[in-house]
Amino acid sequence: MSDHDAAPDYFRDWRAIRALTDPSVFAAAGYGGRLELGLRPALLVIDSTYRFAGVRGVSQATSMETYPLSSGPSAWSALTVIRKLIVRFRKLGLPVIYSAAPLEKTAPLSGLWARKSATSLTELPRGNEIVDEIAPGTRETIIRKTKPSVFHGTPLLDLLIGAGIDSLVMTGGTTSGCVRASAVDAFSLNYPVFVVEDGVFDRAALSHAVSLFDLDQKYAEVLSSEALEERLRGRATA
Repeated sequence: MSDHDAAPDYFRDWRAIRALTDPSVFAAAGYGGRLELGLRPALLVIDSTYRFAGVRGVSQATSMETYPLSSGPSAWSALTVIRKLIVRFRKLGLPVIYSAAPLEKTAPLSGLWARKSATSLTELPRGNEIVDEIAPGTRETIIRKTKPSVFHGTPLLDLLIGAGIDSLVMTGGTTSGCVRASAVDAFSLNYPVFVVEDGVFDRAALSHAVSLFDLDQKYAEVLSSEALEERLRGRATA
Protein backbone atom coordinates (compact mmCIF):
# COMPACT_ATOMS: atom_id res chain seq x y z
CA MET A 1 0.00 0.00 0.00
CA SER A 2 1.38 3.42 -0.95
CA ASP A 3 1.50 6.50 1.24
CA HIS A 4 -1.32 7.95 -0.88
CA ASP A 5 -3.48 4.83 -0.48
CA ALA A 6 -3.11 4.86 3.30
CA ALA A 7 -3.60 8.61 3.75
CA PRO A 8 -6.59 10.06 5.62
CA ASP A 9 -9.05 12.05 3.52
CA TYR A 10 -7.66 15.40 4.62
CA PHE A 11 -4.26 14.42 3.18
CA ARG A 12 -5.84 13.67 -0.19
CA ASP A 13 -7.68 17.00 -0.48
CA TRP A 14 -5.39 19.95 0.16
CA ARG A 15 -8.36 22.23 0.88
CA ALA A 16 -9.22 20.07 3.88
CA ILE A 17 -5.89 21.00 5.44
CA ARG A 18 -7.54 24.26 6.48
CA ALA A 19 -9.58 22.27 9.00
CA LEU A 20 -6.33 21.38 10.77
CA THR A 21 -5.30 25.01 11.11
CA ASP A 22 -6.61 27.97 13.06
CA PRO A 23 -8.64 29.84 10.41
CA SER A 24 -8.26 33.11 12.27
CA VAL A 25 -4.50 33.05 11.75
CA PHE A 26 -4.74 33.07 7.94
CA ALA A 27 -7.75 35.38 7.91
CA ALA A 28 -6.01 37.95 10.11
CA ALA A 29 -2.89 37.77 7.96
CA GLY A 30 -4.96 38.40 4.84
CA TYR A 31 -3.48 35.44 2.97
CA GLY A 32 -5.13 33.63 0.08
CA GLY A 33 -5.48 36.43 -2.45
CA ARG A 34 -6.36 35.49 -6.02
CA LEU A 35 -4.17 36.12 -9.07
CA GLU A 36 -4.78 37.02 -12.71
CA LEU A 37 -3.61 34.77 -15.51
CA GLY A 38 -1.78 36.93 -18.02
CA LEU A 39 -2.25 37.18 -21.76
CA ARG A 40 0.90 35.17 -22.41
CA PRO A 41 1.41 32.43 -19.81
CA ALA A 42 3.98 29.66 -20.16
CA LEU A 43 3.48 26.06 -19.06
CA LEU A 44 6.31 24.69 -16.91
CA VAL A 45 6.57 20.90 -16.77
CA ILE A 46 8.84 20.32 -13.82
CA ASP A 47 10.97 17.18 -13.45
CA SER A 48 8.47 14.79 -15.02
CA THR A 49 11.16 12.20 -15.56
CA TYR A 50 11.33 8.47 -15.00
CA ARG A 51 13.39 9.06 -11.86
CA PHE A 52 10.45 10.82 -10.22
CA ALA A 53 7.46 9.33 -12.05
CA GLY A 54 8.65 5.73 -11.99
CA VAL A 55 7.14 2.70 -13.67
CA ARG A 56 3.68 3.07 -15.15
CA GLY A 57 0.90 0.71 -14.12
CA VAL A 58 2.41 -0.63 -10.89
CA SER A 59 2.11 0.29 -7.22
CA GLN A 60 4.32 2.94 -5.71
CA ALA A 61 6.21 0.30 -3.74
CA THR A 62 6.91 -1.73 -6.87
CA SER A 63 7.90 1.37 -8.81
CA MET A 64 10.38 2.32 -6.09
CA GLU A 65 12.22 -0.95 -6.55
CA THR A 66 13.51 0.47 -9.84
CA TYR A 67 13.19 4.20 -9.17
CA PRO A 68 13.60 4.84 -5.40
CA LEU A 69 12.44 8.47 -5.68
CA SER A 70 9.36 7.75 -7.78
CA SER A 71 5.80 8.74 -6.92
CA GLY A 72 4.16 5.87 -8.77
CA PRO A 73 0.42 6.01 -9.60
CA SER A 74 -0.02 9.59 -8.35
CA ALA A 75 2.60 10.74 -10.85
CA TRP A 76 1.02 8.91 -13.78
CA SER A 77 -2.38 10.32 -12.92
CA ALA A 78 -0.89 13.83 -13.01
CA LEU A 79 0.94 13.06 -16.24
CA THR A 80 -2.38 12.37 -17.96
CA VAL A 81 -3.44 15.91 -17.05
CA ILE A 82 -0.08 17.36 -18.03
CA ARG A 83 -0.30 15.76 -21.44
CA LYS A 84 -3.66 17.46 -22.11
CA LEU A 85 -2.30 20.82 -20.95
CA ILE A 86 0.71 20.49 -23.23
CA VAL A 87 -1.58 19.91 -26.21
CA ARG A 88 -3.68 22.92 -25.19
CA PHE A 89 -0.74 25.28 -24.81
CA ARG A 90 0.75 24.15 -28.11
CA LYS A 91 -2.53 24.86 -29.91
CA LEU A 92 -2.61 28.33 -28.37
CA GLY A 93 0.96 28.98 -29.48
CA LEU A 94 2.07 29.40 -25.88
CA PRO A 95 5.47 28.13 -24.68
CA VAL A 96 5.88 24.74 -23.01
CA ILE A 97 9.11 24.57 -21.00
CA TYR A 98 10.43 21.43 -19.35
CA SER A 99 12.94 20.94 -16.56
CA ALA A 100 15.03 17.94 -15.59
CA ALA A 101 18.32 17.09 -13.94
CA PRO A 102 21.37 16.68 -16.19
CA LEU A 103 21.41 13.38 -18.05
CA GLU A 104 24.63 12.48 -16.25
CA LYS A 105 24.68 13.43 -12.58
CA THR A 106 28.02 14.13 -10.92
CA ALA A 107 28.92 14.82 -7.30
CA PRO A 108 30.21 18.39 -7.87
CA LEU A 109 27.00 19.43 -9.65
CA SER A 110 24.75 17.65 -7.15
CA GLY A 111 26.16 19.49 -4.17
CA LEU A 112 24.43 18.53 -0.92
CA TRP A 113 21.97 16.19 -2.64
CA ALA A 114 24.44 13.36 -2.07
CA ARG A 115 24.15 13.92 1.69
CA LYS A 116 20.39 14.42 1.83
CA SER A 117 19.41 11.65 -0.60
CA ALA A 118 21.38 8.42 -0.69
CA THR A 119 20.07 7.59 -4.18
CA SER A 120 20.59 11.02 -5.76
CA LEU A 121 23.67 9.96 -7.72
CA THR A 122 22.44 6.47 -8.56
CA GLU A 123 22.38 5.85 -12.30
CA LEU A 124 18.91 4.68 -13.31
CA PRO A 125 17.56 3.51 -16.68
CA ARG A 126 16.46 6.69 -18.48
CA GLY A 127 16.25 8.26 -15.02
CA ASN A 128 16.58 11.91 -16.04
CA GLU A 129 14.72 11.64 -19.34
CA ILE A 130 11.26 13.20 -19.72
CA VAL A 131 8.69 10.39 -19.86
CA ASP A 132 7.72 9.46 -23.39
CA GLU A 133 4.03 10.29 -22.97
CA ILE A 134 4.81 14.02 -22.64
CA ALA A 135 8.00 14.18 -24.70
CA PRO A 136 9.12 17.70 -25.68
CA GLY A 137 8.62 18.87 -29.23
CA THR A 138 11.68 19.51 -31.38
CA ARG A 139 11.51 23.25 -30.73
CA GLU A 140 10.70 23.07 -27.01
CA THR A 141 13.25 23.73 -24.30
CA ILE A 142 14.46 21.47 -21.52
CA ILE A 143 16.07 23.40 -18.67
CA ARG A 144 18.71 21.16 -17.11
CA LYS A 145 18.95 22.05 -13.43
CA THR A 146 20.94 20.86 -10.42
CA LYS A 147 18.92 22.42 -7.58
CA PRO A 148 15.23 22.30 -6.59
CA SER A 149 14.22 25.56 -8.24
CA VAL A 150 14.15 25.63 -12.01
CA PHE A 151 15.36 29.25 -11.74
CA HIS A 152 18.54 28.56 -9.77
CA GLY A 153 21.61 28.80 -11.98
CA THR A 154 19.64 28.37 -15.21
CA PRO A 155 18.76 30.66 -18.15
CA LEU A 156 15.02 30.34 -17.50
CA LEU A 157 14.44 33.97 -16.53
CA ASP A 158 16.14 35.22 -19.70
CA LEU A 159 14.02 32.82 -21.74
CA LEU A 160 10.80 34.06 -20.12
CA ILE A 161 11.69 37.71 -20.64
CA GLY A 162 12.63 37.09 -24.27
CA ALA A 163 9.34 35.32 -24.92
CA GLY A 164 7.27 38.06 -23.27
CA ILE A 165 5.86 35.71 -20.63
CA ASP A 166 3.66 37.39 -18.02
CA SER A 167 2.53 34.45 -15.86
CA LEU A 168 3.44 30.82 -15.19
CA VAL A 169 1.41 27.62 -15.00
CA MET A 170 3.29 24.95 -13.06
CA THR A 171 2.91 21.18 -13.28
CA GLY A 172 5.08 18.16 -12.52
CA GLY A 173 6.90 17.04 -9.43
CA THR A 174 7.44 16.93 -6.73
CA THR A 175 4.86 19.23 -5.19
CA SER A 176 6.76 19.69 -1.94
CA GLY A 177 10.16 19.90 -3.60
CA CYS A 178 10.95 21.32 -7.01
CA VAL A 179 7.44 22.63 -7.73
CA ARG A 180 7.29 24.52 -4.46
CA ALA A 181 10.85 25.86 -4.78
CA SER A 182 10.20 27.01 -8.35
CA ALA A 183 6.90 28.64 -7.40
CA VAL A 184 8.49 30.61 -4.57
CA ASP A 185 11.29 31.82 -6.83
CA ALA A 186 8.81 32.81 -9.55
CA PHE A 187 6.74 34.69 -6.96
CA SER A 188 9.92 36.45 -5.83
CA LEU A 189 10.44 37.57 -9.43
CA ASN A 190 6.87 38.95 -9.53
CA TYR A 191 5.44 36.29 -11.84
CA PRO A 192 1.85 35.26 -11.04
CA VAL A 193 2.05 31.50 -10.50
CA PHE A 194 -0.75 28.98 -11.05
CA VAL A 195 -0.17 25.46 -9.74
CA VAL A 196 -2.42 22.83 -11.34
CA GLU A 197 -3.57 20.66 -8.44
CA ASP A 198 -4.30 17.57 -10.55
CA GLY A 199 -1.19 18.14 -12.63
CA VAL A 200 1.39 17.92 -9.84
CA PHE A 201 2.54 14.91 -7.86
CA ASP A 202 4.49 13.89 -4.78
CA ARG A 203 5.65 10.63 -3.27
CA ALA A 204 4.07 11.58 0.07
CA ALA A 205 0.38 12.50 0.33
CA LEU A 206 0.84 14.69 3.40
CA SER A 207 3.67 16.69 1.82
CA HIS A 208 1.58 17.11 -1.34
CA ALA A 209 -1.51 18.40 0.48
CA VAL A 210 0.26 20.72 2.90
CA SER A 211 2.43 22.18 0.14
CA LEU A 212 -0.59 22.95 -2.05
CA PHE A 213 -2.38 24.60 0.86
CA ASP A 214 0.67 26.68 1.76
CA LEU A 215 1.38 27.67 -1.84
CA ASP A 216 -2.23 28.74 -2.37
CA GLN A 217 -2.17 30.88 0.75
CA LYS A 218 1.14 32.64 0.14
CA TYR A 219 2.87 32.29 -3.22
CA ALA A 220 0.55 31.03 -5.94
CA GLU A 221 -2.99 30.21 -6.89
CA VAL A 222 -3.78 26.50 -6.85
CA LEU A 223 -6.51 25.47 -9.27
CA SER A 224 -7.76 22.43 -11.13
CA SER A 225 -7.01 21.77 -14.79
CA GLU A 226 -10.72 22.39 -15.48
CA ALA A 227 -10.56 25.80 -13.82
CA LEU A 228 -7.45 26.63 -15.83
CA GLU A 229 -9.23 25.63 -19.02
CA GLU A 230 -12.02 28.07 -18.16
CA ARG A 231 -9.47 30.87 -18.01
CA LEU A 232 -7.91 29.82 -21.28
CA ARG A 233 -11.19 29.41 -23.10
CA GLY A 234 -11.89 31.92 -25.81
CA ARG A 235 -8.26 32.56 -26.64
CA ALA A 236 -7.38 32.26 -30.30
CA THR A 237 -5.27 29.32 -31.37
CA ALA A 238 -1.94 29.90 -33.06
